[in-house]
Amino acid sequence: AEHRDIPGMIALLHQVGQVHHDIRPDIFRDGALKYDEAALEQLLKEEDKPIFVAVEQDFVAGYCFCILEQTQNHPVLMDDKTLYIDDLCVDEAARGKGVATELFRHVTAAAKAEGANFITLNVWEGNSALKFYEKMGMKPRKTTLDLPLED
Repeated sequence: AEHRDIPGMIALLHQVGQVHHDIRPDIFRDGALKYDEAALEQLLKEEDKPIFVAVEQDFVAGYCFCILEQTQNHPVLMDDKTLYIDDLCVDEAARGKGVATELFRHVTAAAKAEGANFITLNVWEGNSALKFYEKMGMKPRKTTLDLPLED
C-alpha cells in the first residue's frame, strides 16, 4: 500500500466497520473506523505492519492489514514467527471476483518470505468471511467465548 491508497482504504474501513456493527451492535459502534487517515499514514511507515492492497485502475478493490509477530524464549510457548491478518476487506462491488483469493495468496507468499511459521487471524461469528478462510485452508486455533451479563 502507498499514501495514494489511503482514501480507498478508508472507504473499505467503513464497509468492514458496518459488517462488524451489523453482526455485533453490542460491541461495535455504528460508523466507527478502525483506523483514520493519520493512523494509516503511521502504519505505512511500520515495517512490521505491512499493508497489501488490490488495485484495479486506481480503485482499491481490497486490502489486507498484517502484523508480524514473534515469540522467543517464552516459558511455555515455542519460538514462533507469525503473520497476523489484522483486517482483510474486499469492496462490496468487487466481491466474488477472486480479489480476496489473490490478496490471501500474496499475503501467504509474503509470510513465507519473512520466515513465518503461521498465518493467523480472528473472525467474528456470523461473518460470511469465515467460509472463505476455511476454503483457504485455515483451521481454528482457539475459540473465544463470551457470556453477556445482564443486570
